[in-house]
Amino acid sequence: MASVACALALGISSVGYAQNPTIIKRSIDFSPKSPSYAVTDSVPTQPRYSNRDSAYPSDSASPSESGYQEGRSVSVRRPSLDESTEPLIEDQRERLFDELAEEFSMFDRLGNLVRRVSTLVKPSVIHIEAHKTEKNESYDEAGAGVVLRINNETWVMTNRHVIVSASPKQILLRTSDGREFHPVKVLSDPSTDVAVMKVNGIDLPAARLGDSDSTEIGDFVIAIGSPFGLSHSVTFGILSAKGRRDLSLGEQRIDLQDFFQTDAAINPGNSGGPLLNLRGEVVALNTAIASSSGGSEGIGFAIPMNMAIKVADQLVRNGQLRRGYLGVTLDPDFTVADLAAAGYREKGGALVKNVRPGSPAEIAHLQRGDIIVEFDGSPVENDDHLVARVGLTPIGSNIPMIIYRDGKRYRTAVTLTDMN
Repeated sequence: MASVACALALGISSVGYAQNPTIIKRSIDFSPKSPSYAVTDSVPTQPRYSNRDSAYPSDSASPSESGYQEGRSVSVRRPSLDESTEPLIEDQRERLFDELAEEFSMFDRLGNLVRRVSTLVKPSVIHIEAHKTEKNESYDEAGAGVVLRINNETWVMTNRHVIVSASPKQILLRTSDGREFHPVKVLSDPSTDVAVMKVNGIDLPAARLGDSDSTEIGDFVIAIGSPFGLSHSVTFGILSAKGRRDLSLGEQRIDLQDFFQTDAAINPGNSGGPLLNLRGEVVALNTAIASSSGGSEGIGFAIPMNMAIKVADQLVRNGQLRRGYLGVTLDPDFTVADLAAAGYREKGGALVKNVRPGSPAEIAHLQRGDIIVEFDGSPVENDDHLVARVGLTPIGSNIPMIIYRDGKRYRTAVTLTDMN
């Protein structure tokens, strides 16, 4: 809010001189209608006298003739306590409401965009209820999924932990308009926690996929899911971080991790639902939360869609994920600080502790102590990053690598084989 400046404007009126000093009243307006105070000069009305009838000089007399000098006094007029200020306060409130309405219009456009994205994508989001039996105990688990077109067929993608231990007949899928059906086929991968379910005979609109690699920290995102069984709930936030790895997710082990972090509220039941950008594109699959209470605390994790769709495509084509195999053991304690201490300027890398005999790494002449800093044209951040990259690389591909050995930079290439 702009600061209020109080200016005192001093002005003298051109008046005639009289025998008695002229009193010029100066009033200061303290009206609450204006934040500044104005000072004005006023001259009281003087009677007009004739030179013939009075000893007082006429209005036309000059100062030298009158011999009198100007006198001045200042008086301050304060507002009466009886004056009502309510209309003025209401005017100020109306002006503030008008200013707020103008500033809110920008945020209202953002809210309207969120509403449009939610309306557009909701028909592609599926509520999931899975009836499970584990250790002689039966229970139901709720989650969400997103409709995709894979290999010209309709599939619902979700998290493996939502539907694991349940047969297709024990999995109930419900659309946003209330239709219910069961999948005809279920495929999943434990190393990434991705699952897909085939759907026949149901007309469902497929969601549009976005490029998760181009999604940046700070981008607005929308999460849709079924928290605590409340289907098709929408939350809004930003992408808080990328490349979250080595997370301990309860009893389940996820080997290939490369999570997005978001503060869009994700609660139990949101698993498997889409994380969207404001273009209405799916950029990630909601998977987990970090919580001490079991509810959302502003730290949720989602699988980037570029990674999830690679897994889904292999599940549909091959029935399983064919993980790439390099054949090295990496040092999990190796950090950027170690790189700097060794005199390297790289921002990340993975240290090779061991090379397995006959592996693709040995054929590519990798050795113990090598530091892999680039894989398939992209920088390597750490050991977990390299594991995820290798695991999702197509089998048989000839992949270029850059390594450091004894302070020197080398180029090599490796042809990955199938870990299975």
